[in-house]
Amino acid sequence: MLLATDLDGTFLAGHPENRQRLYQLITAHPEIKLVFVTGRGLEGVLPILSDPTIPIPDYIVCDVGGTVVDGRSQAAVQPLQAGIDARWPGEQVIAEAMARFPRLERQEVPQQRRCSYFCDADAIDPEIHAAAAGLGCEVLYSAGRYLDILPAGVNKGSTLRALVEHLGLDPDDVLVAGDTLNDLSMYEQGFIGVCVGESEPALLDATRDRARVLHSVHTGCGGILEAIGHFGFLGPQGIDAELRAMDEPGKADLVMVYHRLPYEEAWENGHLARRRPSSPNGIIPTLLSFFGDGKRGSWVAWAIQDPKHAVPFETHTEVDRERYPELVCARVPLQREDVDIFYKRFSKEAFWPTLHTFWERARFREEDWAVFLKVNRLFAERTAMEAAEGAVVWLHDYNLWMVPAYLRELRPDLKIAFFHHTYFPSADVFNVLPWRRDIVGSLLQCDYIGFHIPRQAENFVDVARGVAPLKVLETKACAPRYLTYGCAVGLDEVSTAIEVHGRRIGLGAHPVGLDVGRVQQVLDNPETTGRMAQMRAELAGVRVILSVERLDYTKGTLEKLLAFEKLMDDHPELQGRVQLVTVCVPAAKEMRIYDELQVNIEQAVGRINGRFSRVGWTPVQFFFRALPFEEVVAWYAMADVMWITPLRDGLNLVAKEYVATQGLTNGRGVLVLSEFAGAAAELHGALLTNPHDLADLEAKLYSGIAMNTAEAEARLRGLFAIVQHNDIHRWGQDFLDAVDASVAATVTPEALAAPVAAGDSSASAAALRTAA
Repeated sequence: MLLATDLDGTFLAGHPENRQRLYQLITAHPEIKLVFVTGRGLEGVLPILSDPTIPIPDYIVCDVGGTVVDGRSQAAVQPLQAGIDARWPGEQVIAEAMARFPRLERQEVPQQRRCSYFCDADAIDPEIHAAAAGLGCEVLYSAGRYLDILPAGVNKGSTLRALVEHLGLDPDDVLVAGDTLNDLSMYEQGFIGVCVGESEPALLDATRDRARVLHSVHTGCGGILEAIGHFGFLGPQGIDAELRAMDEPGKADLVMVYHRLPYEEAWENGHLARRRPSSPNGIIPTLLSFFGDGKRGSWVAWAIQDPKHAVPFETHTEVDRERYPELVCARVPLQREDVDIFYKRFSKEAFWPTLHTFWERARFREEDWAVFLKVNRLFAERTAMEAAEGAVVWLHDYNLWMVPAYLRELRPDLKIAFFHHTYFPSADVFNVLPWRRDIVGSLLQCDYIGFHIPRQAENFVDVARGVAPLKVLETKACAPRYLTYGCAVGLDEVSTAIEVHGRRIGLGAHPVGLDVGRVQQVLDNPETTGRMAQMRAELAGVRVILSVERLDYTKGTLEKLLAFEKLMDDHPELQGRVQLVTVCVPAAKEMRIYDELQVNIEQAVGRINGRFSRVGWTPVQFFFRALPFEEVVAWYAMADVMWITPLRDGLNLVAKEYVATQGLTNGRGVLVLSEFAGAAAELHGALLTNPHDLADLEAKLYSGIAMNTAEAEARLRGLFAIVQHNDIHRWGQDFLDAVDASVAATVTPEALAAPVAAGDSSASAAALRTAA
């Protein structure tokens, strides 16, 4: 069958449950063709196409029949479009001819091959019709307010009829749906039709004697479902036979969807061994802590499914029976090749550079995007099976961008929350992504989206504005917690709730905190105390400048080395008295995109040491390896200046680790921090620097080295108070509290039409049903 439907009041209306059922039906049924037939211009339809819960139409007839395009490519359907164009005299010609009628008010909406006006019914006189006819056009008036000037013989019905003939379809296989007199021409082509509930009385009067037109009880999508059953389009089994079966809801009240398992896996002697994570990732223990009170939960993450191992793949595993008795890990089976593409190649080569404003480094491949979608759908399907009715799903980071779209379709009852751990750029950067509409459309299916700082949240709002009509519902002042005008990522006011497609989405700033207790545990370890004493003796008389980062072009390592070299040239008195200790963690061997950067960094280190070294003193100590966290903490304690200079960074936890270490050891170290790191907006007291400006890098480093003790101590006290108060536990709890508050603030209209009952296609029976 072919469903040709109006949008506003019809396909976009009705009870949410009925909309969901119809959309799922169209998606599931391979032989249903969908045509949007609308008075909107094509630009007005594009925001709808970005909503992943709404099926993509096969064709779009818009501009009240003046435009007909392919639904996916938006390419004109020829020769149909050429025939319409040949009859259109041009917008300017029509506008000039209608300018003499003062009661016509031009609609300021996208429109092609038509001119649209507002006017009252008594304003339409024979002269307007004559003027239109003189230009080979006709007048269409609907809903007591809208007047369109169209090419003669062109309307929704005529263009739809031409499309049906062009496709070679039987007219009896077409169902048209509408709700205003603007749609009447569709019913005049001999198609089977439905006027959905609460249609315009004039349309009902005009179609009352048409035996093949149903006046449905239900509004919007409910009326279309009613008509599909009434006219038997899907055979004797009706609608329910075509809707794919959904698994029963799971048992998890909170589902954590993360790219990493909550434990480490390794094959040992033919068995898959599991152990606690060895890396100092404070987020995983914090996320696990939400299941410590016996909350039923699932942790969804990917795991390699290797056919070479004879052991069957385990979907569900225990995490820690004693500490989290009601938590299971739900493993998503992925082939190694899919992981390499999804995580190591595509995410890092396409999304990572774009998000960090290095779009010129990005490489976009459609075949990689297909793998990304496949993996995200697998995550969504597993999550849908794990979650209990109305559960909270907490998704983490850009690797899972498309999960909300799939998940909302599978489980509309869930409360979907998303935290974006990576920097979110401005619209002019993000819009470089070829799939931006799909991504933003997916994120807009969330109930709540969190970012590190207000600037990133507001960047998302700007990006979303370019995808769909958006209304800001709530705003909030950023001060005093965040810097406003004092850094590159500052902001004075942030949007905290928006409305898109009638849905409320909460937004918030939640800079990830630090597990201060973990740092204290390391400092309390006798091995750390001994290591610090040894370092203190070896570094006597030398002021230590510390830099810790991964090998990545976003981290500003090379820029930092060039600035340090300039410092040695401009301040020779510092030679022999300061030392730059750089810990640069290598990228995975598969990540070849960093090879050139590594060579440039190593050459810079060699040049600086070659120029300035003397017996007993080397200006740069360069560790090109990952150091144990215990050793890094010892370096934090020894460092007089922590020099963190990313060119762009979502947050930067290293800065907080340094502050915590110095605070816990009563130190007075100076934090010199890039103003392009998200942490710069939160960490009042850091000495901010512009890593894109070599002179400023050098100047702020010198200021940090030369800062007097009293100022250094005062700055550190303020920084430590921030880090200690806004720790990792507060971050997690604040985020979930914000999700609950946002969901509670969502207003559901009290008077919703009842959903169409499963297996009940009769209008009289449907009218007796009550909303669930």
